[in-house]
Amino acid sequence: MVSLSLAEEAEAAKSTANQFFKEKKYQSAIEWYTIAIDKNGNVPAYYGNRSFAYLKTECFGYAITDADKAIELDRTYLKAYYRRADANMALGRYKKSLSDYDTVRKTNPKDRDAAMKFKECDKICKRIAFEKAINVDCLKKSIAESLDIESMIVDESYKGPSLDKDGDVTAEFMVELLAWFKQQKVLHRKYAYMMMVKIKAYLEQQPSLVHITIPTNGHFTVCGDIHGQFYDLLNIFELNGVPSEENPYLFNGDFVDRGSFSVEVIFTLMGFKLLYPNHMFMARGNHESINMNQMYGFEGEVKEKYSVQMAQFFTEIFNWLPLAHIINNGVFVTHGGLFMEDGVTLDKIESYERNRQPPESGIMCDLLWSDPQFSTGRSASKRGVGVQFGPDITNSFLERNKLKFVIRSHEVKDDGYEVSHDGKCITVFSAPNYCDQMGNKGAFITLTEDLVPKFTTFDAVPHPDVKPMAYASNMLKMSGLM
Repeated sequence: MVSLSLAEEAEAAKSTANQFFKEKKYQSAIEWYTIAIDKNGNVPAYYGNRSFAYLKTECFGYAITDADKAIELDRTYLKAYYRRADANMALGRYKKSLSDYDTVRKTNPKDRDAAMKFKECDKICKRIAFEKAINVDCLKKSIAESLDIESMIVDESYKGPSLDKDGDVTAEFMVELLAWFKQQKVLHRKYAYMMMVKIKAYLEQQPSLVHITIPTNGHFTVCGDIHGQFYDLLNIFELNGVPSEENPYLFNGDFVDRGSFSVEVIFTLMGFKLLYPNHMFMARGNHESINMNQMYGFEGEVKEKYSVQMAQFFTEIFNWLPLAHIINNGVFVTHGGLFMEDGVTLDKIESYERNRQPPESGIMCDLLWSDPQFSTGRSASKRGVGVQFGPDITNSFLERNKLKFVIRSHEVKDDGYEVSHDGKCITVFSAPNYCDQMGNKGAFITLTEDLVPKFTTFDAVPHPDVKPMAYASNMLKMSGLM
């Protein structure tokens, strides 16, 4: 039995947490909900409220755990079913979401919100089932095989950048492309498809782990998440120069989604990759996947600016993106992090069959989804996918593979970067003021032969009045996760 004073203190902590939540200070809200739970762990609403705060910080795994606990304490506490449904939906686990929305609408038939969410989620589940059914016979056939690019007519009214009949990207084309995109204009679909066919053919020949060498007296830049923030990408090029043979780059995943200029970002990066294949590198992130693209806006944006067919073709291309890179045999770079299992070697990563959607466990999942933690060992992922790994796990991986440190991305950081695990695990995030609301700086890392990282931070720049998540799924909008 909780004493009256502890119960009162818990309620006071909850009130403080609620105020932080209203102010959108979600991390502080989580801390105060945790205080309330520590003082009185028998109140379902404390877990339900903290679950909602975890949703706002994209800690979907923790949100599900708290919702589970709230339901355990009170099976009639409908808000917990909402929270769990929203978290699973954000992870693309639509069937689990559908079950919880169904529970709410059946328990409270007058809840119109639950009925709408159930209907929308049911549509998604049926669409996915339908797409799987019609694609069974097309699994081995690429969109590239069905394209008739030569018959695509470029109208005389189109004044944008163009490619010759061979589709070779030139430096002049890239200059024109950046200027064209900056004016919010769309690359003609003929040239877009020409680039996509070439990049897919190139990526198919790459291993899952790519080795990079910084030449003598040279330098190399590593960027983290861009997330469709095209104008901030242009700012990186303004600060650091565009990619070239003398100015090589690695973009470490999550090029698309959330930001509403993802099409411009991905064609810019692909263009530079085609122009400088040995000096421009791209790694897959967790958002280069069907579930994320359907939910967080990239698929909707491609459909709006081009077509469903092109969205499907991007899925094929993303499946071939490398999963990790090694710089000068000393730095391991991947989007998410390290592994649930011990003993993973570079050879194992290099030979990994990556042409697929990310599974919910295993090497590929961990590379795209995992996060570092301060404590030793491993723990369940705050995201609900992948694993959290401690400094001992990092040390073990580096020693086994004779490496110096890890660079990864995947997480917003106030300064655009964070150094952890005694300097052996570095996070870099290159989308400043993420989603126009986080207030964080962006950063990129410069390396030279000595592999001593130099950090450059930068602020967000203005962009046209198209809000982030403009093309996101209706489910996200309905769930208040935007």
